[in-house]
Amino acid sequence: RSDREIVLAAVKQNGGALQYASDELRSDREFVLAAVKRNWRALEHASAELRSDREIVLAAVKQNGGALQYASDELRSDREFVLAAGTQHGWVT
Repeated sequence: RSDREIVLAAVKQNGGALQYASDELRSDREFVLAAVKRNWRALEHASAELRSDREIVLAAVKQNGGALQYASDELRSDREFVLAAGTQHGWVT
């Protein structure tokens, strides 16, 4: 639950594995960004604060637009952010 390398390896196989990580890891920006870059589904289990982090959410959305559903309400209602996410994912040109 607290071993960074083991949890990252598990997340690479299954993004949902982040739910079993310690609260400390799920709130660690550097760790969550690395996890999300390996598997966008990890975003669902990131701390609420990190689901408001533009860079982390964009890293997830870049892999799969469905990741936007796990972004904070604040980011999902931010027109500029949603357009940037859409552009990065190829929805908007």
